[in-house]
Amino acid sequence: MLNLYLKLSPKIFDENVEQKATRTGYGEGLVELGEKNPNVVVLTADLSESTQTEKFEKKFPDRFFECGVAEQNMAAIAAGLGISGKIPFISSYATFSPGKNWETIRTTIIYNQSNVKIAGHHSGVVTGPDGATHQATEDIAITRAWPGLTIFVPCDAIEAKKATIKSAEIEGPVYLRFTRDKTPVITTDETHFEVGKIQTFWDSENPQTVIFATGHILYNALLAAKELEKENVHVLVANVSTVKPIDEKSIIELSKKTGTIVTVEDHQVMGGLGGAIAEVLAKNNPTPMEFVGLQDTFAESGTPKELMAKYKMDAPSIIEAVKKVIARK
Repeated sequence: MLNLYLKLSPKIFDENVEQKATRTGYGEGLVELGEKNPNVVVLTADLSESTQTEKFEKKFPDRFFECGVAEQNMAAIAAGLGISGKIPFISSYATFSPGKNWETIRTTIIYNQSNVKIAGHHSGVVTGPDGATHQATEDIAITRAWPGLTIFVPCDAIEAKKATIKSAEIEGPVYLRFTRDKTPVITTDETHFEVGKIQTFWDSENPQTVIFATGHILYNALLAAKELEKENVHVLVANVSTVKPIDEKSIIELSKKTGTIVTVEDHQVMGGLGGAIAEVLAKNNPTPMEFVGLQDTFAESGTPKELMAKYKMDAPSIIEAVKKVIARK
């Protein structure tokens, strides 16, 4: 059942569950930060509307910098601001930032541990009709290897706002991953958010596997858990909102409790959440695993629902993965 202690949304499984894009939470978080901290500044690469930074621009025009279609320049400018006492947020589509400007971020921001927050928008196949050129499905992999970086992948708009606000309290670079399309609201304002801590959103007695999910796709994992419960298959569903530094203690404890694992992400299965968890378990508690995500392929254009089904990231596909890994016990 849902973990009531976490004060999740009571409408998660309703047909009319509230839908809101995680990028909206980012925009709201920036405005709240701007009101509290005069050192917060925002930069974008000709995408203020798409990245929801226009809200900050209207309220704090003197702290907003439009860099144009020049992602490398945006990163380099932010690096300088970040080592000069400011807290810059750079905003673009994730395929462009951190994609196009990966080396510039690495050399000017990461290497210098500049206090820059990198917001990558339009991540995952839920970017939909824009196709593979705009569907960032490798961004966790290309950023996770950077030393000293914190990575947040919020599950909904409310958690996105909390992650944005919390990132300003972290000294050093942070990567925030957001989606374009509206996705179900899972949490509430009262749901606790803690950096580097995995939370169990669905709990069961005598669980047979744990589903670790990150980002909006956590909703599909919860739908799968609800259906599995009807078949007397008991699982845990854990929200991994901080991919780096990852909560090794919880991963080891939950893997020992269940004996099997399924990882779920709207990302390539190589280098993302599944890889991060496999690395932890390879050292501490080797465990049978199944990986739900893009299987070494680019996605086509289509609606988010169509693409999630085609590339086996929907609830039925997660159910299939759970049954497969349990059979390996």
